[in-house]
Amino acid sequence: MENSGILMTKKLRVALIGNPNSGKSTIFNALTGGNAHVGNWPGVTVEKKEGRFKYKDFDVIVTDLPGTYSLTSYSIDERIARDFIVKELPDVVVCITDATNLARNLYLLILLRELGVNTILNLNMSDMIEGKIEINIEKMEELLGIPVVMTSGIKNIGIKDLKEAIISVKNIKPEPLKINYGTDIEETIKHIEQQLGKLSSPYNKRFIILSILQEDPQIINEVKNEGFEKVIESAQIKASQLEKEFGFDLETEIIEKRYGFIQSILKQCTKRLISVEEKLTISDKIDKIVTNKYLGILIFALFMWITFQLTFKIGGIFADYIDQFFTWLGEIVRSIKISHIFSSLIVDGVIGGIGSVFVFLPNILVLFLFLSFLEDVGYMARAAFVMDKIMHAIGLPGRSFISMILGFGCNVPAIMSARTIPEEKDRLLTILINPFMSCTARLPVYIMFTSVFFVKNQGLILLSLYALGIIVAILSAKLFRVTIPSLKGKISPLVMELPPYRLPTIKGILIHTWERSREFLKKAGTIIFLGVIVVWLLSFFPQSYEYGSEGTLIGRLGHILSPLLKPAGFGFWQAGVALIFGIIAKEIVVGTFGTLFGGEENLPNIIPRLFTPLSAFSFMVMSLLYIPCIATIGVIYRETGSIKWTLFSLTYSIIVGYLTAILFYQIGLLFI
Repeated sequence: MENSGILMTKKLRVALIGNPNSGKSTIFNALTGGNAHVGNWPGVTVEKKEGRFKYKDFDVIVTDLPGTYSLTSYSIDERIARDFIVKELPDVVVCITDATNLARNLYLLILLRELGVNTILNLNMSDMIEGKIEINIEKMEELLGIPVVMTSGIKNIGIKDLKEAIISVKNIKPEPLKINYGTDIEETIKHIEQQLGKLSSPYNKRFIILSILQEDPQIINEVKNEGFEKVIESAQIKASQLEKEFGFDLETEIIEKRYGFIQSILKQCTKRLISVEEKLTISDKIDKIVTNKYLGILIFALFMWITFQLTFKIGGIFADYIDQFFTWLGEIVRSIKISHIFSSLIVDGVIGGIGSVFVFLPNILVLFLFLSFLEDVGYMARAAFVMDKIMHAIGLPGRSFISMILGFGCNVPAIMSARTIPEEKDRLLTILINPFMSCTARLPVYIMFTSVFFVKNQGLILLSLYALGIIVAILSAKLFRVTIPSLKGKISPLVMELPPYRLPTIKGILIHTWERSREFLKKAGTIIFLGVIVVWLLSFFPQSYEYGSEGTLIGRLGHILSPLLKPAGFGFWQAGVALIFGIIAKEIVVGTFGTLFGGEENLPNIIPRLFTPLSAFSFMVMSLLYIPCIATIGVIYRETGSIKWTLFSLTYSIIVGYLTAILFYQIGLLFI
C-alpha cells in the first residue's frame, strides 16, 4: 500500500484467547515484548490488556482476552471474550492451549471453530511434552482446517513461527465446523433453523441454535429482541421433549459430543511415547497427598506457616538495615540548620511516617516471593480444590476460595476476580466477605507488634491472624446465606483446571513478585505519603502544644474515639487516630504511630508503654477486621453497583471488627 511514494504499514488486529493456566500471558509478553497498555473493558472493571508488535510490513495490535473455558455468557469474562470476537471482528484469533492437557483445552477451540472464527491453534508448553507425547501437526491442521503452531512461551520457542502464521492467515475466512450431534439433535437444529428465517446476528445460525439449546441467556435475549420469541419457546419445548424421550440432559449431550470429536482428533494426531502410568506417576503421587481431603488442609496450613516464618526471618535481616538508614537520615536532617517547621515536616512527617512503612518492604517482598512460587509451581490451584467441599458445606462456591487466596495479596483484585463466578448471589457473597482476608497492607501492623511482643512466635501469630480472617469470612458467609433472602439458593459448582506441576523460572517469580510489590511502592509514594503529611499537620498544630501531644488537633480527634476503644484494651488517643487514618490505607496505621512517636526507631521503646501483649493482639484483630481501605470500598461499589451493599459491608465490618477485638481482649483478661 503506497501513499505519496511512502510505503504504509498495514495493520492487523489479533486476539489471544485461552484457558486459565494455558500460558496466555506468557505468549502475550513474548509477542509484544511485555509492553502493554492496561485499562478496563467498557462498562466493567475487568482488566483489558493491549500490546503491539511489528513483523514484516505489518503493525499487529494484540488484545489479551480474559482467560475462559467456554464461549457461553454465564460469566463476565466469557461475555467479554465472545463479544470481542464476534463484534470487534479481529483479523485473527489465536487460541492458546496447554499442550500437556489438550483434551480439556481443545474444547474452547471447538467452540471458536463452530463460530467460524479465523483461528490459529497454538500448542503452548510444548517443551513439557518432549519425549512424552508426539503430535502430528500436519494431520491436526488437516482435520481442524486451521494452522497449528507449537510454542514454549516461557522459553521463547516458536514465537517467530506464530507471528508468521498470523500474517499468513490474515485474509482467510474458514467455514464453521459442523460436529454431528446425532440424528435427534440434528433434526431439532434443522427444525429451528427453518423457523429462524432471516435473523440479523453476528453469529451463524447453527451456533445460535446450539446456544439456545444450551440455554445461553445472552443469545436467547438477542434472538427474542429480533422478534423470534415463538422460536425460542418452540426450541425449549423441543429440547424438553428430547430430554424426556431419551432420558439425557441436552446440554450434557452436546458437550459430550464435542469431547468425542476432540478425542477423535487426539487419537489420530497424538502418540504417547511413554505409558500413561509413567507419565502421571509423579503428578499423581503429589496430588494424592496435597489434595487428600484430610491431609490437604493441614498441608496448606503448613505451607502458609513456613511462608510466614521465612517472611520474618529473611525479611527481618534487611529490615534492620533500612531502619538504620532512616535513623541516620533523620539525624542528618536534624543537624542541618533549617526552620523548625520544615525540619519537623521532613523528620517527623516524611521520614518518621514513610520510614515506618518502608522498613517492612523486605518482609512484603519475601511474602510475595513465596506466594508467587506456590502459585507458579501449581500448588495454589490445588489449595482451592481441597477447600471446595468445605466451601460448599458452609454455603460458598469453590471459586470463592480462589478470590479469598488472592485477598492475601490485595483485596481489590481479589474482589474483582469474583466476576468469574457465574451466579450473581454467589458473586455478591464472595465480594462481601473478601475484605476480611488479610491483605499485605495489614502486614506492617502485624510486624510492628510481633517484633515487640511475640519475637519467638512471629510466624504462629501471623498464621493465627490470617486464619482468623478466613474463619470470620466463612462464618459471615454462612450467616448471610441463611439470613439474607437474596443470597439464598443453589451454590454454583467449582469448574477449574489443575495446572500441571512445573518448576517456575527465577525470572518469572521475580517478575510476579515485583508486579505485586510495585503496588505497595506506588501506594507509599502517593496515598501513604499524603496520609502521613496530614497526620503531621494535625500533630504539629497548634504550635503552642508539644508535637504529637494531646492538645494538638490530632490529640483532640483521638480523644473522641479513645473511650470507645477502652474495652478492647487500647483506649488511648493515638490508637484511635491510627485506626481512623488506616481507612485511607492500612499501612498508614504504622505510619501514624511513626509520625506521632518520632520515627520507626522509637516504636520498640514506646509501643510497650502503651500496649500489653494481649492488647497488642486485640489491636491487630481490629486492624484485620474493621473498615477496609478506601480503594477496597471503591471496588465493592463498582462491582456491586449498589450503595446499599457497600454501606452494608462497611457497617458490618465495623461491628465485627469492634466486637471481635473486645471479645479477644476481655476473654484474655480472664486467663491473665
